[in-house]
Amino acid sequence: MFTKILIANRGEIACRVMRTAKRMGIKTVAVYSDADRDALHVREADEAVRIGTAPSADSYLVAERIVQACLDTGAEAVHPGYGFLSERSSFAEALAAKGIAFIGPPVGAIAAMGDKIESKKLAQAAGVSTVPGHLQAIDTPDEAVQIAEAIGYPVMLKASAGGGGKGMRVCRTAAEVREGLISTQNEARTAFGDDRVFCEKFIEKPRHIEIQVLGDQHGTILYLGERECSVQRRHQKVIEEAPSPFVDEAMRRAMGEQAVALARAVGYFSAGTVEFIAGADKSFYFLEMNTRLQVEHPVTELVTGLDLVEWMIRVAAGEKLPIRQDQVQLKGWAMEARLYAEDPARGFLPSIGRVTRYIKPEGKGVRVDTGVYEGAEISMYYDPMIAKLITSGPTREAAIDTMATALDAFDVRGVAHNAAFLSALMALPRFRAGDLTTNLIAEDFPGGYVPAMPTGERLAELLGLAAVRAWAADLAPTKSTQLVVRAGGVNHPVRVTAAEGGADVVMDGWTLAVRGPLTPVTLWHGTLNGRTAAVQISRTKGGERLLHQGQAIETRAMSPRAAELMALMPEKKVADLSKFLLSPMPGLLVQLNVAAGQAVKAGDALAVVEAMKMENVLRADADGVVKAIRADKGASLAVDQVILEFA
Repeated sequence: MFTKILIANRGEIACRVMRTAKRMGIKTVAVYSDADRDALHVREADEAVRIGTAPSADSYLVAERIVQACLDTGAEAVHPGYGFLSERSSFAEALAAKGIAFIGPPVGAIAAMGDKIESKKLAQAAGVSTVPGHLQAIDTPDEAVQIAEAIGYPVMLKASAGGGGKGMRVCRTAAEVREGLISTQNEARTAFGDDRVFCEKFIEKPRHIEIQVLGDQHGTILYLGERECSVQRRHQKVIEEAPSPFVDEAMRRAMGEQAVALARAVGYFSAGTVEFIAGADKSFYFLEMNTRLQVEHPVTELVTGLDLVEWMIRVAAGEKLPIRQDQVQLKGWAMEARLYAEDPARGFLPSIGRVTRYIKPEGKGVRVDTGVYEGAEISMYYDPMIAKLITSGPTREAAIDTMATALDAFDVRGVAHNAAFLSALMALPRFRAGDLTTNLIAEDFPGGYVPAMPTGERLAELLGLAAVRAWAADLAPTKSTQLVVRAGGVNHPVRVTAAEGGADVVMDGWTLAVRGPLTPVTLWHGTLNGRTAAVQISRTKGGERLLHQGQAIETRAMSPRAAELMALMPEKKVADLSKFLLSPMPGLLVQLNVAAGQAVKAGDALAVVEAMKMENVLRADADGVVKAIRADKGASLAVDQVILEFA
């Protein structure tokens, strides 16, 4: 067994690999860029080596520096995590040339499956079902349109070297194909150094289901059940679970056997994932094989009881797998939610900055894999993941309930994030019923996500909590007091009476028992009419914002007389910013499509902003004329910075 390994990655996956390595008694080496000098994975490693400046192209993607770090520290093996160099066969070859073990599959398998065009050809030869498409690189927009029309719309343009939801575009018209080819090629070139793009049929109402495989160097290859990864946004997975509520035993066996057949065809060992797209009739088609550890691997670990990182290490060291296929048992249910630094109110655009508060949930059935801490910095250079929240239980319903409770208790401040959106997904009847497709988010949140205002009993509970907090803060310091809580433009008369462990509230025909801390807190834990609840609280101008179960309410508590006077105050008008194109996120202005004096139509592409390896096309909301350009191509933009002005 190895005595020291280097983790060629960063963030939560580097920390997760280190956790298993330390349990196995193996020393760890971290690598870091200048942006990650104080990162959690650097702090948790036994040793750390600087490998370059902040851009990944000058640090985490420079194989020579990582190989040298192994030589300098005496690391005998490298775990690549996911992303970066994890699926670069040249990296595995470079390690082998220096006698360093690669904790992953053989070079031939990486090369064969790393090219999405060639991998589909190999899958067909191995008897694996594949999606209809054109498996050759496309050079020009005209060629792309011709191919798309031959296949039939809708189609998907995909980067041959892509992964992680990047380098993908769904196109339903010739115009979308023309524009999409250029954007996909640019995105692929930036993210993967390979701008080849191919085209395949886009399956309507699809499910994304993947099979986890695990093999050793002695000929054993197992499938460890499936993961349901259908809840996606922009082809990026948001929620994953194991097993799938859609897959029965016969389908599981058929998918598993095809996955093993493909793995065997390329001489695979280590952990890997074969991804399929499935139709409502339980037909399924091969998408790609990821020759690495997946982001969502924890859900498989929780239902199989196997530590995949441990077995990747043991297989790389030459050990045999100790189980047979018939010994693989799936027990219970597990669910994973990806907590990202992104702003749902701005179309889920990335958010960067310092994490000023970080309180993670704890309890039975709760696991948090993270790479940040309170005071850490979320950088514009890398993936915006804050943490993965994984929950488990004996049933799917139990895993969802635990997830919903844990999300309420996950308190992250300083950057915008998607926790409330994840909570809203947990409460969605369609999600709870298991009626999932990759279109779920687009269909159920067509206008994007803004936390809904609660109604009925939930509204009364949060208004009651707001009243008790104001009462306890000496707004009205008597034993029984009349207040007014204003929310959503409505005044709610409230009477608060002291009670053991909290207070009782009477309002709008409701009688509420609020039990919990009366001291000022930003994460309130207590009971509302006997129901255990965690409520996140933020200060607003003159009041508070309460967030619970993906719903939010802004409140302002005051005396009855103050409420009378408040009604006489004029409302402040919101500034008109319609004459400006503002950057919706921090990023790099990589393209300007217009010039001063140019007329534009609604929907025209005006500029392209790149952030966290994704290109974002900014379009005109209405017809108009460009008055002035306020930012130059190549400029680093802040949120809401003016790019151009309309006449």
